[in-house]
Amino acid sequence: MNAINESHELPRAAAVVAPHPTHTYKMLLKREFWEHKGGFFWAPLVAGGILLLLTLMGIGAGEVLLRKVPDQATINVEGGSFQVNGLDINQLTAHMSGDELREFGGVIDASLYMAATWPFIVLAFVVFFYCLGSLYDDRRDRSVLFWKSLPISDRDTVLSKVASATLMAPTIAAIAAVITIFGSMVLYSLVVLLHGGNPYTVLWGPASPLKVSAHLIASIPVYALWALPTVGWLMLCSSWAKSKPFLWAIMIPVFAGIFVTWFDLMQLFDLGSGWFWQNVVARSLLSAVPGTWFDVANVGNIDVDGPQAIHSVLNLRTMYSVLLTPQLWIGAVAGALMIFGAIRLRRWRDEG
Repeated sequence: MNAINESHELPRAAAVVAPHPTHTYKMLLKREFWEHKGGFFWAPLVAGGILLLLTLMGIGAGEVLLRKVPDQATINVEGGSFQVNGLDINQLTAHMSGDELREFGGVIDASLYMAATWPFIVLAFVVFFYCLGSLYDDRRDRSVLFWKSLPISDRDTVLSKVASATLMAPTIAAIAAVITIFGSMVLYSLVVLLHGGNPYTVLWGPASPLKVSAHLIASIPVYALWALPTVGWLMLCSSWAKSKPFLWAIMIPVFAGIFVTWFDLMQLFDLGSGWFWQNVVARSLLSAVPGTWFDVANVGNIDVDGPQAIHSVLNLRTMYSVLLTPQLWIGAVAGALMIFGAIRLRRWRDEG
């Protein structure tokens, strides 16, 4: 009987192993992405697509206008003249020197930077309203009770939202901007081909789409650190406000600025009221706007004239010089403290 009983013993239950922290964060990031896919993923892609559509429409309108120009209309250039109707790109660029081609490449690069701003403008709005509702929406619909029932700490939940706003969202926006850049180059190349030109020698050679794309991708770490004051402040309001977090997030800094200006409180520190508006009000509300860090960047001496000067302003040295400024690190510490406050508030602020 003992042998029979031993042969029918139930298998021992496997020991429960806690999930690895990286798996937890991966799951939380996936949750944020799928819940906000419209803002994180589709919004920057749609913004870039709209820019490409408008560019295509502009090209079409320009072609129609060129066809309406009389045949006898000519443009005189050094070394000869050509007819506007049936414009020959090769004839236009044949008399350009190397410096002139490089300047033309600077014009193209400037247009590429302008095209890339569309997804990043959308990014600023997406990050602002995402952070503003990141902790408030869970309390409003009381889904916070479900998420708190899971073996996930408030720290991990809040930090995953911070990573979504400062890393995941700008990375997707940068990819959308790169797609927009190369889409613009394809449209420009079609125009060159239609007018008998060689896109490689006219566009891809003088321009630097790869450099522009690399600069946008390389700016993500700077953006993540610079945006922390806004991310921290909005999440703190999101975890604290019982209702209308948007009004609280806007009114408190703005009314603080008005109060400081009204009573000239900054004179106690030998500073003007503009310092408070720039370093407190603007940093708490506008740091999530890409490129706002250029106010403190070390641009240095610009020794290039014309359109090519854009590369003297927008480069890795200028971008990463922001990492050496106290404005960035003081703001990052302030943002981290506010994020810590949002974590603490989420532990007990669970009412609807």
